[in-house]
Amino acid sequence: MEHTKPERLHALDTVRGAALLLGIFFHASFSFFPGDTFWIIMDTQRSTTLSVTAFILHIFRMAIFFILAGFFGRMQLRNLGVATFLKDRLKRLGVPLLIFWPIAMVAFTVLIIWAMVVSNGGTMPENPPPPPVMTLKTFPLTYLWFLYVLILFYGALAIFRGLFIAVDRKQRIGQLFDAVLLGLQKTHLLPILLTIPAAIALYYHKQWHPWFGIPTPENGFIPNTASLVIYGTAFGLGWALHRQAGLIQRFEKSWLIYLLLAIALSTYCLMQVGTTPYYTTSVQGMTKIAYISAYALAIWCWSFGFIGLAQKFLSGHSATRRYLADSSYWLYLVHLPLIMALQVWVSQWGFPALAKYFIILAIALPIMLVSYHYLVRYTFIGALLNGKRKKRGN
Repeated sequence: MEHTKPERLHALDTVRGAALLLGIFFHASFSFFPGDTFWIIMDTQRSTTLSVTAFILHIFRMAIFFILAGFFGRMQLRNLGVATFLKDRLKRLGVPLLIFWPIAMVAFTVLIIWAMVVSNGGTMPENPPPPPVMTLKTFPLTYLWFLYVLILFYGALAIFRGLFIAVDRKQRIGQLFDAVLLGLQKTHLLPILLTIPAAIALYYHKQWHPWFGIPTPENGFIPNTASLVIYGTAFGLGWALHRQAGLIQRFEKSWLIYLLLAIALSTYCLMQVGTTPYYTTSVQGMTKIAYISAYALAIWCWSFGFIGLAQKFLSGHSATRRYLADSSYWLYLVHLPLIMALQVWVSQWGFPALAKYFIILAIALPIMLVSYHYLVRYTFIGALLNGKRKKRGN
């Protein structure tokens, strides 16, 4: 069984951190989408450029994240053992979820009220919408949903792994699986095979809105089937790739082909649904099948392309990239309330949408990076999120 060479992990660490950091750029664009009200804060200026960028980011961003979560998860399990690994995952994922969720909800409540006042000319609307009723199906996990889903995936994989080891004592099934995966990777059939479950899951998702692609499991303790299938497949793939770590390095050879295919597929999808987001199910019949197939294939082409690109050009050590990768978890945990506050603040300005978008990022990113450096990196918070870290010279 092959194992990952340490020097190759710099690239994968960079991609994993980038997937989280891109979430900041993704959410910062919401208030500028053209068309109907999409976000709780809608700016007076809109941008098709930002809606297209967000559309493309949503295709692959979290799929890449879950591929690498599975890859690094198996690596950590082998190093720590099952019991210590599960305890570590609950600490790194469960505790932040319990701490940051109530903080986020209080912040969102305040920001929603502020946004309503600003959009209503400085006064509270006479008949504001009632707060949503919280049930097991509607509980708002918010943007922290990925922590909850990761806990589910790690728990499920630990159970499945135990059963698999019990059944496959001579490792014949595992060896056959590895051989099949290697063959699919060598023949470039892997993304096509992965497209099938993703496409089926999207096709049968109730009230699926094509423009918004993968339905985000942000509400309820039972994630929707489409997100479970797609992100679960990505997570399982990452886990399987670590069984033969040389496989993930092979994406380096075809990164350009994958990215060119991803661009073509994404362009086709945009041609079908347009650049303005709408909650509609108007794509039907063979057009729906073609759209879903292209979208599902694009998920894997983008993912494999960017992983291969990083392996090709970012496999060496970089202090800057390492720092950003280390900070990405904290930045993602705290970014949305700050981003939303800045969106409300600039919402009535007459500046172009792109200018306001970059103003939001230019203010938010330094604030979050400074908070990471002085409040997190070498403190108990950093130890909770990323493990203990010693200052240079200590």
